[in-house]
Amino acid sequence: MVKDLGDTMARKCQITDVGPRAGNNISHAHNKSKRRFLPNLQKKKIWVQELNKFVTVKLSTSALKTINKNGTSQLAKMIKDKKIKVN
Repeated sequence: MVKDLGDTMARKCQITDVGPRAGNNISHAHNKSKRRFLPNLQKKKIWVQELNKFVTVKLSTSALKTINKNGTSQLAKMIKDKKIKVN
């Protein structure tokens, strides 16, 4: 049984695969404790002209800026190739 990991991986950008990173909290006394740096993810409904419909994706803000600059053609290609699961 193969599981689709598209919905289960919670904090990951669907476009760029940016996920949480590990790092340290550093106190004034320079004590270190582990922490996670979470990506700035937003759930957006985007009009994809190539597919002639709205698509809801969870993406990072940097990916959103890239889509605004370059257009939705790469997003449409990823959806057609089944790399992104669409609601």
